Amino acid sequence: MSLQRFLQDWAIPALIGLAVAAALLLLFPHMRGQNDKAPSPASFQGPVSYASAVNLAGPAVVNIFTRKMVSTRRHPLYNHPLYRRLLDNMNLPQQERMQSNLGSGVIVDPSGYILTNYHVISEAEEIAVVLSDGREAQAQMVGSDADFDLAVLKVDLPSLTTIEVGDPDKAQVGDVVLAIGNPFGVGQTVTQGIISATGRDLANTGTGSYLQNFLQTDAAVNPGNSGGALVDAHGKLLGINTSILNQSGSSGGISFAIPANIALKIMQDILEFGRVVPGWLGIEAQNLNPLLARSFNLASTNGVIVTAIYNQGPAHQAGLKPGDVITHINTDPINDGKHGNAAMAMLRPGEVVTITYVRNGETLTTQATVSEKPQPENEG
Repeated sequence: MSLQRFLQDWAIPALIGLAVAAALLLLFPHMRGQNDKAPSPASFQGPVSYASAVNLAGPAVVNIFTRKMVSTRRHPLYNHPLYRRLLDNMNLPQQERMQSNLGSGVIVDPSGYILTNYHVISEAEEIAVVLSDGREAQAQMVGSDADFDLAVLKVDLPSLTTIEVGDPDKAQVGDVVLAIGNPFGVGQTVTQGIISATGRDLANTGTGSYLQNFLQTDAAVNPGNSGGALVDAHGKLLGINTSILNQSGSSGGISFAIPANIALKIMQDILEFGRVVPGWLGIEAQNLNPLLARSFNLASTNGVIVTAIYNQGPAHQAGLKPGDVITHINTDPINDGKHGNAAMAMLRPGEVVTITYVRNGETLTTQATVSEKPQPENEG
């Protein structure tokens, strides 16, 4: 075959084909192969496994078993309403039995301090802790607070794994979370869900406490999970699981956790003062309604109006006056009195806070040093 014929039959058509292919790729870039570049981070929908998060957080979550002695009536008709008063008057002997309870806890300090719920250990005479590695120990009650449903325990064991604390204030609705605990006493179990809401107020649900800032999740939380850890996808502690909104006693996709930063503040109060010490500014306030908001030339009803100032209290020394409308403490918006009380409960005596308020239509700021509320003097 001559060179001229080879060029005519093979080489020239091949070159033309390559040129056409290159032109098509330039005109239609979506026709390019998908293996010539790495997928962008936005194309990832999430990890295939959360095992690394569980491996980090799981060893710090413990099972808690409590026992207490309870007295019961021996007579089988005692629970019948027609016979109860009669049997009470008969002073029938009572029998005692040991009642068991179970829950979970989180090791937050290498010296052995454990956070759990108050209702898990309430009135317990014995508290046993079982670690994820199988070790067991009797736990000492350090202190508790029923209003916040938190308790601090301590165990004396070496080489404890503590949990890394995340930032609940940055948690967003839709974030993936894991609930780790001991549901129904079956042993350590992990359930997965998302943050369903933040800053949840449970006052109108029959579940509420002094706290007005719960994290809500749809991760399954059942009896025995109480006191366990709610962690983010990296295994960092976001909250202490505390309650469910379901009268059946099992998770219905709505459960709540105390934010970790609040729980740790409660623990520090208990360790330092032996009790929870809410901050105090020395004011009395009421919620704004639309009429009051219009009279003060305010665009919304967010905030509380100061109705009284305690003489020489922190607010008085900071220059606040009755009639001022407080809208923020530090950067936290005060939407109403409940949020104000919750914000103050998280402050400690000695902290300096910035208060944003409105006076005569002007937005002002001042600083106040938080103190502890004075105890009433005993009347003689």
